[in-house]
Order: sequence, then structure tokens, then C-alpha cells
Amino acid sequence: MKYLITGCAGFIGSRVAAKLLGEGHQVHGVDDLNDYYDISLKFHRLEPLLMQVGFSFDQAGIENRDQVDRIFEQHKFDAVINLAAAVGVRYSLENPHVYMTTNGVGNLNLLEAMRHAGVRKYVLASTSSLYAGQQMPFLESLPVNTPISPYAASKKAAESMAWSYHHLFDIDVSVVRYFTVYGPAGRPDMGIFRFVRWIAEGEPIQIFGDGEQSRDFTFVDDIAEGTVRALKPLGFEIINLGGGEKPVSLNAIIQKLASRFGRKPMVEYRDPHEADMQSTWADISKAKQLLDWEPTISIDDGLEQCADWYLYNLPWAREIQLDRPAPKSAPALKVG
Repeated sequence: MKYLITGCAGFIGSRVAAKLLGEGHQVHGVDDLNDYYDISLKFHRLEPLLMQVGFSFDQAGIENRDQVDRIFEQHKFDAVINLAAAVGVRYSLENPHVYMTTNGVGNLNLLEAMRHAGVRKYVLASTSSLYAGQQMPFLESLPVNTPISPYAASKKAAESMAWSYHHLFDIDVSVVRYFTVYGPAGRPDMGIFRFVRWIAEGEPIQIFGDGEQSRDFTFVDDIAEGTVRALKPLGFEIINLGGGEKPVSLNAIIQKLASRFGRKPMVEYRDPHEADMQSTWADISKAKQLLDWEPTISIDDGLEQCADWYLYNLPWAREIQLDRPAPKSAPALKVG
């Protein structure tokens, strides 16, 4: 089989690509290599893929219809996994247009290209942020009509468009809603990457809120497994991929990491952010039923892998920028 994976240099996309390549499939990866966060991490994930047989790559953005159409003209795909997205709840309040362009229009460009090329399977990455204000644990059947950030709203738009193309053009769609994904080489704007860095380096830890907000943390390799299993024919289904156990507070995560490094954490509590959810918790019974999937990596094992990755990659890991760099054009990747 030959798969198109958008966002292939991303945290999740690189793992999904590696998994499919390991199973003997061909993967064509697409990523615009934007600088929303430190681009050295994207090259760190992408370079091993470029050395694998069966992998090809285009530096392109899915919001560019001409680029998407060109890719579909040059390749014949059995399915599309859309993991390209403008991410980050807080930044979506600063630059909402980027979110609707990539997450909304980019999603539409892919669906249109699939329709004309006769590609019938689509896996769309979505988010637990849609469940804001709902009763936990979150069920896929809950109404998600009150997104509290432009990021969540753009993902809702993508889900709705995917339903339209399923209804009108018989595209088989699996929408996978991810719950707080973490793991080695994760995004530096996410809490766990920052906690590891700050604790390892003996720096103060910054938390928005009192630290008792909790998340259904899900290890990236479990997410990749669930995403690949969602390639099966399902018609149209929305499926939670989350830890499934009781959510863990940020304070508890910090204590676990502090114990791993043998340090006493120094925590600075700041005012909570209006777009942040207090807690997330997935009901994963549907994933178990339809995909025969459930997470296998415990939070303790997952945090250990995060810490080990950071220490193994020193001193480079110490230099990764935690904050968004000043905007600039993405560098061109020379392939071959």
C-alpha cells in the first residue's frame, strides 16, 4: 500500500510514517517545515525517515491547493492520513487565520484531491479540545458545538467537512481525537517537554493555574498504533485515542519527573489561561471495539522514555528553543 502522510516531520506524523514503513508500506510524506516551534526538532524526526526505503518527501503546505493537486497528480495513494495542522490552543488566539487556513482549507484541499483521484480512505487527526465543558469521561457522541479556542473551532470545521465528503462522495473517514500526546522528541511548547528540560537543568517550572488541572496523557507510540489501525474501512467514525485511565494532574507529573532526576522542583504558578481546559479524560470503549486498540505504555514508563531521550541528546536538547521563534520563512530541505 502507498500512503500520503501530511505533517510527516511532526511529533505524531513521524511516528506514524515510521510504523507504516516498518510494516513494508510505501509512504509519501508532506510537511511545510514551518517554524511554529524549533525546526531542528522537525529535522531530527525527518532525517531517519529520509534514509528508509519506501519513503519519499515533498516540502509543501496543504493550504496550497496547487501543491496538493500536484502531489496527487504525481502519486497514486491508497489512503491519506492528515496529521498536518496549526497546533497550540494559546497561539490560536493570537493568529486565528493560520488555524482556519491550515486546519480548515488544507483539510478541504485534501478531500477535493482525494475525490478527483479516487482515493477512498481518509484519516483525520482531531482533538480532545472539542470536549470543553462536557461531562467526563468524554464520549464521541457528546455534542461538541461550543469550542473555546480558534484551534478547537478549526478542528470542528475539519470534522464537519470530512462528514460532508463522506456523505456526498462516499469517502471512508476515520476521525481520531487525540488526548494530550507526549513522548520523546515531543513538541517544546507542550508541558512535558518543558518540565523535563526545567527539572533536568534545575530551572524554575512555570505553570498556568494551580497545577491541579489534569490530562489524559497518551504516549505517542500508542497514538501512532491507533492511527494506523484507523485505516480500516469504517464508513464514518469519530474515535477517541486517549490514555483511558483517570487523568493525571500537572503537579503529579512534575513530582514523577523530579523523582526521576533526583531533584526538588521549583514551581512558579501563574494565572490560568482562558482557553485552557481544566481536565480531559477519554472514554476509549469505541477504540477498543472498532480498532481493538488500547494504550500499552504507562505514564511512568512514558515519562522515563522522555527523560532518557533528553539526556541522550544532550547537549543539543538543551539548546532547543521552548518559545516560538521570530517568524521567518521555512528553510528548503535538500533531499538526495
